Amino acid sequence: MNPPYLGRIAPTPTGFLHVGHAATFRTAFERARAAGGSVVLRIEDLDPHRCRPEFARAAIEDLRWLGIEWDGEPVYQSGRRELYLDAWRRLRDGGWIYPCTRSRKDVAAASLAPHEEEPVFPPEWRRDPAESLSHESPAGVNWRFRVPDHRRIAFQDGHFGAVEKTCLRDFGDFVVWNRDGIPAYELAVVVDDARITEVVRGADLLTSTARQILLHEALGQSPPRWFHCPLVRDASGQRLAKRAAGLSLRELRAAGLPPAAICSDISCSLPNRTVR
Repeated sequence: MNPPYLGRIAPTPTGFLHVGHAATFRTAFERARAAGGSVVLRIEDLDPHRCRPEFARAAIEDLRWLGIEWDGEPVYQSGRRELYLDAWRRLRDGGWIYPCTRSRKDVAAASLAPHEEEPVFPPEWRRDPAESLSHESPAGVNWRFRVPDHRRIAFQDGHFGAVEKTCLRDFGDFVVWNRDGIPAYELAVVVDDARITEVVRGADLLTSTARQILLHEALGQSPPRWFHCPLVRDASGQRLAKRAAGLSLRELRAAGLPPAAICSDISCSLPNRTVR
């Protein structure tokens, strides 16, 4: 028997929410309620340099103003470090990860193939995972997950349909822990999504889904189902950012726009299609 539906809404408090966030979070809320399930509010505040408490408070206020509800108290990633450390140890002990001194700039400079979706970590830079066993903690160095060479990661998305990503073409060995001591997004969300039955988020994270499927497998977890919403773009066709003038929920509220006016214009209504 399938477990009860459990979804999540997961804002990152690095700025005020905008209408793109409203579209995704509204969809997550509606899918959970339509399934008769629950939804968790998770504040992804791992980065102490960019995340601010006032943005977390504002996100909670804006979500409530939109009529979006959640079950239980908000969960803050900043209070779950021990869980991420435990996952890091399991990956280390299993030979899935290795220490890496290469920077993002190094990878970008070395990875210029026109077919790549993003800079791909050169396989010749890989380190022996056996080196990881001498590290008692992840501090002071980046840690990368070694992806299976040329494996195709295929999954069914609830909105876009069949999606396929190929290791070492669409993405390479990726960071799971940063040298500044902060667990990377990929690792933290996989740990936190262990009980989640469906992840609803933006289409810009389709490639991240392939990476996260590998992490779920390495940690012995069953991946959730996936539903990726199309990105909301501004009048010039650019995807919205938190710095987008005039499109934050705070500004729209201050201008007197009611929640219904925003919610009526946001939905994931595009037909299914194959994405590569």
